[in-house]
Amino acid sequence: MKSIVRTLAWGLALLIVAGGFVGCNTVRGMGKDIQAGGKAVERAAQ
Repeated sequence: MKSIVRTLAWGLALLIVAGGFVGCNTVRGMGKDIQAGGKAVERAAQ
């Protein structure tokens, strides 16, 4: 029984870590999109 609980705990921890990496990439990508939009606005304003 302990090995099943331990396996499930490791699986859950792995999912949380993987979700964190995916979230970081998503936020980074969103930041790049916002930055590109800001540059386009600057160019249009000049």
